[in-house]
Amino acid sequence: MNSTVIIQASAQSFGNTYKVVNYLNKNNDFDVIDIATKNIGHFNYKFENANDDFITTIEEIIEKYDTIIFATPVYWYTMSGHLKVFFDRMSDLLHYKKELGRKMRGKKMAMISNSYGNDRRDGFDMPFIESAKYLGMDYLGDVHTFFNEDEIHTEAKEKIDTFRGSFIN
Repeated sequence: MNSTVIIQASAQSFGNTYKVVNYLNKNNDFDVIDIATKNIGHFNYKFENANDDFITTIEEIIEKYDTIIFATPVYWYTMSGHLKVFFDRMSDLLHYKKELGRKMRGKKMAMISNSYGNDRRDGFDMPFIESAKYLGMDYLGDVHTFFNEDEIHTEAKEKIDTFRGSFIN
């Protein structure tokens, strides 16, 4: 069993984030979950989305993996909407499913982002760092990747290779 999972969080299952995830996972060292294929509703204070795919997905992640790598495109200077909804739903673990949320403690988190240019703004990583702290997780870092036309830029591939090395024993 892989101890690391990549959460692919793009509005497009086979777009640039998919290319980055495939390059990161070129040796099939990690499992991948594409949350665009899941039915995950927005956070609701009455937990009216309790029967969607979030709880079963997060249970699988918590039970099977020690490290979670979030892979997201940069949309309007921030993480994708799919990933924002996923992060918002982690609130379920703080109220509705506290025992499940406690199991996040001690796990590791990292993030890989991508855009057409090497132009990620300062502070992009803040929600990941602070969420890891709040959940008692260890934040391992992040890397930004970018494209040259439709291909991952050579410099970005080098960054991905270095990033991958920190997760492979």
